[in-house]
Amino acid sequence: MTVETVDFTALTRELGDRARGAALALATRPTADRNRVLSDLADRIEGSRAAIGEANAKDLESARSAGLSGALFDRLRLTDERITAMAEGVRQVAALPDPVGEELERLQPPSGIDIRKVRVPLGVVAIIYESRPNVTIDCAALCLKSGNASILRGGKEAFHSNTFLAGLVTASLEATGLPPAAVQLVPTTDRAALQPLLRMDDRIHCIIPRGGKGLIRTVVENATVPVLKHDEGVCNLYLDSAADPEMATAIALNAKTQRPGVCNAIENLVVHEDFAADHLPALARALHEAGVVLRADEAAHALLVTHGVPVEVADHDDWSTEYLDLVLAVRTVSSPEEAVRFINEYGSQHSDAIVTADETTARHFLAAVDSATVYWNASTRFTDGFAFGLGAEIGISTDRLHARGPMGLRELCTYKYEILGHGEVRA
Repeated sequence: MTVETVDFTALTRELGDRARGAALALATRPTADRNRVLSDLADRIEGSRAAIGEANAKDLESARSAGLSGALFDRLRLTDERITAMAEGVRQVAALPDPVGEELERLQPPSGIDIRKVRVPLGVVAIIYESRPNVTIDCAALCLKSGNASILRGGKEAFHSNTFLAGLVTASLEATGLPPAAVQLVPTTDRAALQPLLRMDDRIHCIIPRGGKGLIRTVVENATVPVLKHDEGVCNLYLDSAADPEMATAIALNAKTQRPGVCNAIENLVVHEDFAADHLPALARALHEAGVVLRADEAAHALLVTHGVPVEVADHDDWSTEYLDLVLAVRTVSSPEEAVRFINEYGSQHSDAIVTADETTARHFLAAVDSATVYWNASTRFTDGFAFGLGAEIGISTDRLHARGPMGLRELCTYKYEILGHGEVRA
């Protein structure tokens, strides 16, 4: 018996050729056509709850057998509420203004030509992601609305869920007359299919990896296609000496425990020594009661042990670790400046927050912390396309070129110059 060898280069080339053709077709389709497919997709999601649940149940059973951690298991699960949220997210994207064709600038040089700088789709976007199957729908919707074709490569842990959801997208494209190849799911989780995808820069215009550090490093180190990414979500919450203790507790609990397995949950709690002396034991106890394992520096550890709060000793690696779980490192500082230095050294430039009643300190923190999103008296959990009013997001970027922070429709566009002449020639 022989095993048939799959030519993954040919497979990905075929996906790329189809996507490129679909992208060129989408670029000329009116907003109404793209909104129509999104409306149809939202209806299909809501009408397929049971079937989505069945597909997701297969993935969950495999995850249980593989011993997937609680936080990662939660990312994989599609509850009825999350299915509703997926459909609502698609409708929100459909309701957003269309960025394609928006005039960014107009120039009228002495030559007499009329120059318009207008927003246009990127073209073909590949998204490589892990765990969360709702990403299939979020990315498909955002790419379609912004006139881009997409190639989706999900993780093996969500293969059944992703395959079913991608099938719904294909059905909506076919039903509304848009090219079915506008959204394609790579039909295998074999790692051998990833390398040719990363190097198809003649067909793919941007790659967006969404997942753990290992996945993102693999993509960055092997891709010849431009990559938009965030390496990790090592987010920090700084509690200043002038922080309101009730507000600090509420924000810390939300930022850590509401969904610990996501990239905008905090991994470090940075506490001014004056706040720590008066309020850290009560806050730490509340975190412990919420199931959080605390790992503290020497000063915080001694304080918490004295007050009977269970705590572990932190080591140097804890400050730069993305736990994606109910584990939190606690670091004490003597000044806001020390907090900023700590965050800029150990954070991942994703989302960081300060709680304080002192506006001067807050303004300095907002300006000095070198991150994509910086908060004053609010939870880092708001770093999200929905929360920012962007509709669903295609990812969070900690890069500096092209896009930074939550990436919505505008971030899925580039621009070109349209020049209207009247017979002018250059002397």
